[in-house]
Amino acid sequence: MAETESTTAATEPHQTQPQERLDDIAAKLNNLALRIWPPSQRTRVAVIQRLVETLSSQSALSKRYGTIPEADASSVAKSIEEEAFSAAGAAFSPDDDGIAILQMYSKEISKRMLDTVKSRASAAPASDASSGTEAPSGKEISLSPVEEEA
Repeated sequence: MAETESTTAATEPHQTQPQERLDDIAAKLNNLALRIWPPSQRTRVAVIQRLVETLSSQSALSKRYGTIPEADASSVAKSIEEEAFSAAGAAFSPDDDGIAILQMYSKEISKRMLDTVKSRASAAPASDASSGTEAPSGKEISLSPVEEEA
């Protein structure tokens, strides 16, 4: 019996040390807060790149409203992202975990992108008529006036 007492006494410090370590890790995790707002600069750059791709290449959006040349799309995308970031950032509260703000940021980007392509499409028919370019519908706009039949 003396043998089991000495064995138990020898293993107790080893059992408490892992428990103390687990308690320490648990305390650190309890103090850890996951924040998803604000997005990192890397994430913001990725959003801008995706916007440029969406605005300047063929997509469901471009079929209806037309594409924007890549050089213009780059500056438009930066503007859209910065405005959406500012709008969402103004509504951010330090007590918030950021999920609602991230959703607002995403919706602002979508709304501003749609507003941009709609305004460019509505302005395009006037400028397309003078330049002879392709309208968002895919129909070529003629430069010559339509002659009436006699």
